[in-house]
Amino acid sequence: MVKIALCGALGRVGHAIADAISQQNDMKLSSAIEAPDHRGLGTKIYDVGVVNNLDPVIATSDVVVDFTNPATTVSHAELAAKSNKPFVTGTTALSKDQIDTIEKASHTIPIVLAPNMSVGVNLLYKLVDDAAGILGDDFDVEITETHHRFKKDAPSGTAARLADILAKSKSGSTIIHGRQGMIGERPQNEIAVHALRGGDVVGEHTVVFAGIGERVEITHRAHSRATFANGVVRAIRFVIDKSPGLYTMGDVLGLT
Repeated sequence: MVKIALCGALGRVGHAIADAISQQNDMKLSSAIEAPDHRGLGTKIYDVGVVNNLDPVIATSDVVVDFTNPATTVSHAELAAKSNKPFVTGTTALSKDQIDTIEKASHTIPIVLAPNMSVGVNLLYKLVDDAAGILGDDFDVEITETHHRFKKDAPSGTAARLADILAKSKSGSTIIHGRQGMIGERPQNEIAVHALRGGDVVGEHTVVFAGIGERVEITHRAHSRATFANGVVRAIRFVIDKSPGLYTMGDVLGLT
């Protein structure tokens, strides 16, 4: 039985992950961690009391799963490395320095780092990469992403990852975020990312390849946060017996 320490247990995705873990025969929630000022401290999720610190409970778990915020995620990754516990995180908006720190921790433990753990989204990454290689520089590329009004970062980590994939495929690319004013004719090497926010949208991402006389659109829509949680379950099973290293959901799903 794989015991899971879940950081960010009372968040929207955290709840979905706890639900998914409860449905597995080979794993269970052993610890639930939230921010020190969270109003849910002291309550229970699947009979596990919610505490405000990973350090005292990490020894009782086999894997640490983290969906918190960039600074907390880095701290938890360092603690997981110190405690020799595999680490899975889907936290977005990490800076380059923060990613470098997590990568350093992966020299000691296996870490799955993915801005989106949906199986469908990770297939989207591959389809977009393939399409960019086939369609080439003659097609203009635009990315749109839509999320609920409560999302704090923009663009989404998924949209940022899509932009990075496209930038590697298109020579001399420039990534921009939205447009305003008299901007002139669209440069051929531009990759534009547009973030929409409103209502309760779980997550939608579309990549548009626009050529002269034709257009190709590739879209992923998440109907429920369960799709992210199911990906986390697969990541947990993957990481538990891996050697130290920094892994992606592409590795988990065999897409790389």
